[in-house]
Amino acid sequence: MIRLFTAFFVLISFFQLSGCATNPVTGSSDFVLMSEDQEIAIGRQNHQAILKEMGEYDNPQLKAYVQKIGAQLAKQSHRPELVYRFTVLDSQQINAFALPGGYIYITRGLLAYLNSEAELAAVLGHEIGHVTARHSVRQHSAATATGILGAVVAGATGVRGAGDLANIAGTALVRGYGREHELEADRLGAEYLARSGYEPNAMLKVIGVLKNQEVFERNLAKQEGREPNVYHGVFSTHPDNDRRLQEVVTAADGLKPTGHREQRNHFLDSIDGLVFGDGAREGIRRGNRFYHLDLDLALSFPPGWKLENHADRVEALAPEHDGLIRFTMTDINKRISPQQFIEQRLKVNELQNGERISLNNMEGYTGISDARIGQTPALARIVVLYRDDQALIFTGVTEKNDTPFRYDSLYLNTAKSLHRLTAEEKQLAQPQHIRIITADNSTRFATLAQQSKISNQAEAQLRLLNDLYPAGEPTAGQRIKIVK
Repeated sequence: MIRLFTAFFVLISFFQLSGCATNPVTGSSDFVLMSEDQEIAIGRQNHQAILKEMGEYDNPQLKAYVQKIGAQLAKQSHRPELVYRFTVLDSQQINAFALPGGYIYITRGLLAYLNSEAELAAVLGHEIGHVTARHSVRQHSAATATGILGAVVAGATGVRGAGDLANIAGTALVRGYGREHELEADRLGAEYLARSGYEPNAMLKVIGVLKNQEVFERNLAKQEGREPNVYHGVFSTHPDNDRRLQEVVTAADGLKPTGHREQRNHFLDSIDGLVFGDGAREGIRRGNRFYHLDLDLALSFPPGWKLENHADRVEALAPEHDGLIRFTMTDINKRISPQQFIEQRLKVNELQNGERISLNNMEGYTGISDARIGQTPALARIVVLYRDDQALIFTGVTEKNDTPFRYDSLYLNTAKSLHRLTAEEKQLAQPQHIRIITADNSTRFATLAQQSKISNQAEAQLRLLNDLYPAGEPTAGQRIKIVK
């Protein structure tokens, strides 16, 4: 009992020393464990990491346009003294997010699905709301406090797992903030929209666009056996059916000046030519083929395997999810053989059936090693090829069962397919782009889909891009987005 009392005395003392801060939005006190200077420092430090990981989209005119819209909104916010930086990321993910201290990001993937300047302002206003209400700081403080509580309780009681119990409770508490924080960000975003001359209902409109995209993405991901990529701010229901969301957004109606800006044409002009889908930085997928212009290489993966393109690797997953091919590249820093590279750099010391190989004027080595997929025993086919000063690494992993080598020939064929780009393939290595056209009386998405380079459910995606999902058609004279 004395130990427990002492522990909670220490905990109470900690909270007293931590203090509270005034919420810039509500004026009430929030429990936080971070000063504003620390908040800004976190954003500043992580900004460079974000740029390194995802890359900034190379379009100075679009960058200046997004910065201008964001800065106008930020002037109307509850923290106008911050210097806000708005960055377009070179990512096809449908996402926007904010770091503490005024660093706000929107991906080109999300920009593709917006249809007016007001919708762009709604996304940026939502993220500004997260910054002004210090949501990340408050969540960090809550998570830190529950971690401290767990450590104190576990140390005081000596009960094994008491710390985990407190962390579970704390995690539930922090996750419970999600809905309230998102609603507050939408309320603030709508307020900043109104004060900047935009219609607050643009917030509901853009959430509806994103909700439709989420429904499509979840269905597609289920078919393809993968996790969906969805924007964090979208709720479980459509905005048309979300009473609380409608209430917090329409509350800003009284703040709007006479008239409002939508700026659909200006926005469409700004994204005309926007890269859609895979970008040149990560390489381009065309069916089961992969092309990378800067790296001057082409690959063919097994037909029917799901191809995933990441910043640092390309992966193909077997239809039954019992096999995986991974391709990566890295520098060769020492004059060692491909076999020694596998042993020293890849740390594989027990390679079975090892042999030297020569493919397309590239020397290499291959063999088989034991591996694991989670807790499941597996076999890995490893192929390393040397090209100039680069090591090209293929790893094919298969779960062990009655036929552990069932995919081995596919792994080897994938490695053998690697070659430098031909003149025709260099054209295939170019990304697709959004183009703006004007519809006439005969324009239909089914026809546009047949002409499009979108490889997966083109008709549905064109409707999503133009906010006409699931069954709408363009009207004569309407400016719409296509992909070429």
